Amino acid sequence: MTHDTYKYRFDESVPAQELEDTFMLAMLAVESLHGRSRVRMESRFNLDKARRTCVIDASTDVGSDLARIFTGFATKEYGERSVLIERSQPSGCACASKHRAAPAAEAGVAV
Repeated sequence: MTHDTYKYRFDESVPAQELEDTFMLAMLAVESLHGRSRVRMESRFNLDKARRTCVIDASTDVGSDLARIFTGFATKEYGERSVLIERSQPSGCACASKHRAAPAAEAGVAV
């Protein structure tokens, strides 16, 4: 599986608490698919309500499902124009992957 990371940035019109609620609903859906223990072991993310950003490591099945479900919920609830999604995927070169992984590392996600 690839080491994809998704960074979500939300428009200031999106209330921070609602953003967190939407994320928690996505987590609940992923727990329904994979079980609570597997989600705890295999999910890596960082939700920053103050900056209205969320970073999800999608390198596992759990993380990939979380990214898909959160994307669906967030774009449906807030509109496609209110959510900017950036995908980071390392290339085959180790030096290039270090530079591309920087945004996730800066957000506090261990990737």
